[in-house]
Amino acid sequence: MRTLGPGSVSSFLKIILDVTWFLLWALLALLAVAGVVMLLLSFNTDLIARLDLGADFGNPETTGPTLAAALFGGALASGGWLLIVGQLRSIFKTLTAGDPFHPENVGRLRLIGLVLAGLALGTYLYAMITVLLLPGFQKFETGFSPTTWFSVMVVFVLAEVFREGARLRNEAELTI
Repeated sequence: MRTLGPGSVSSFLKIILDVTWFLLWALLALLAVAGVVMLLLSFNTDLIARLDLGADFGNPETTGPTLAAALFGGALASGGWLLIVGQLRSIFKTLTAGDPFHPENVGRLRLIGLVLAGLALGTYLYAMITVLLLPGFQKFETGFSPTTWFSVMVVFVLAEVFREGARLRNEAELTI
């Protein structure tokens, strides 16, 4: 099976990215609506106190805003993933067209690397805020992940490979 062009592996992966893109939009909308609902419910502390949220947040007066902030943080992270998948869709569109070294793919890969780094830093920030604001809440482990940062570096290196490929393609077009 071919890797580039119509009917190739890249066109199949583009379809998967298209489905993922729509699912991420749905998740983003769901988290944003849930965050607004939780923020509105936070004005009714009696109702919040009666809800079984699966965790003890301590003071019912801060439970609603805390959960709303967590939901908005999840929406922000979903937006980051949506941006990554959107850029990947554009890259795979050029791969399906048989033009892998399209000059715009360089910027797309750089943006993916920046968003991946931002998401990783956001995880650390989320853990720090959770420790500070919810001392009794069960924490999730967010130690240093070499895999994450290696992936970020690989994406930036790939961007430079694509930049060089686009430059060589441009030179070849000028010599013909």
